[in-house]
Amino acid sequence: MKSKYVVLASALFISVASFAQKDEIKAAEKAIKKGNSQEAATILQGAESLIANASDDEKAQFFFVKGNIYLDLANKKIDTDKNLAAAAAAYLNLVDAEKASGKSKYTSDAAKSIIEIKYKLINSAIADSKIEKNSDSAKKLYDAYLLDKKDTLNLYYAASTYVNAKEYDQALKIYQELKEMNYSGKGINYLAVNKITDAEDLFTTAAERDKVVKMGTHEKPTTEVIPSKRGEIFKNMALILVDAGKTEEAKKAIEEARAANPEDTSLILTQANLYLQTKDFDTYKKLINEVLAKNPNDADLVFNLGVLSANAKDVVNAEKYYARALEINPKYVNAYINMAALKLEAEGPIIAKMNKLGNSDKDMKSYAVLKTERQNIFKSVIPYLEKAMEVDSKNEDVANTLLNVYSALEMTAQKKALEAKNEVVYYF
Repeated sequence: MKSKYVVLASALFISVASFAQKDEIKAAEKAIKKGNSQEAATILQGAESLIANASDDEKAQFFFVKGNIYLDLANKKIDTDKNLAAAAAAYLNLVDAEKASGKSKYTSDAAKSIIEIKYKLINSAIADSKIEKNSDSAKKLYDAYLLDKKDTLNLYYAASTYVNAKEYDQALKIYQELKEMNYSGKGINYLAVNKITDAEDLFTTAAERDKVVKMGTHEKPTTEVIPSKRGEIFKNMALILVDAGKTEEAKKAIEEARAANPEDTSLILTQANLYLQTKDFDTYKKLINEVLAKNPNDADLVFNLGVLSANAKDVVNAEKYYARALEINPKYVNAYINMAALKLEAEGPIIAKMNKLGNSDKDMKSYAVLKTERQNIFKSVIPYLEKAMEVDSKNEDVANTLLNVYSALEMTAQKKALEAKNEVVYYF
């Protein structure tokens, strides 16, 4: 008999607790309607400990109210980051509760708030990234992905930002997620210049873009192909694994990726880079030749081979690949820039030698020879920098470098003309 009374008492306790919980939720709702979100949060905390035993319907209501409270606090700029994260977590719990119950009373109402939080998180992540708060930025991007898992670009950016934060374990975990979903990121952007703002607007389809061009609100339609990001994903995975002493795991991951995506040449480049890192030069050369055999006239591919060669301090082949990329595409601005940068690297050792010289006649003669060598380097990069400026006249880095070169060679007329044209400040 005693056990029956205990069961009955327990059932009564749960029932009373449920009533108390409902009362607190209602009280919290009233407080938020009056604009007292802080008070509402305090009231709702009283129901927090009881929510585990609540029904799915009650959980859904609780999390919906909780999400509304913390979103309102975030919008009032009260502990914005903390409350935005709390609101996001509450809405996700709401969605899970309604999935479990098979009902959808609050999910549709919460959908707008979820999208609002998503974009607030993204904007806040961008702001954090600009001031190098990369860890905070990465977490927000990941939270934004959790709110809208169809938008996988946020997951990709979260991984990259964790790399910038040097939180390699977190980055590797997300790269693993991207690998498992066979994420590519490949796509097409349809762009046109807005005549009012003079900025490029992005459109979902070519038809949508072409429509506004015909209407006359936009001009200069362009189509931008977004290349596959698999190569970068697996390159970063490989670098993290190699850094952790897991070279064989890195090789296996890339082999699996290549097996799943045999036509993705970016993965071959990644594999080549891995063997370069591990000083297996024979396999590296074999893979490079495999890339060239697949598509010898792909300017991007050839350019990337130049980058790999430059990273390997193979200047001869780096120059060869950059020159070949320019043969294929004479407007390949990055090939001009990298070619100039490659040649300018030879300046460093010359300056080091010059700084070691004294004032003797012999040293002065050596100085004159080294000065001529340095000037010849500057002269050799002028054609590439000038071509880069022709292709991309707004590139400040190229303009500043060219101004430095003109100044070093005392090409006053060219320097003044470039300054007048670009209104740039140079540093030398």
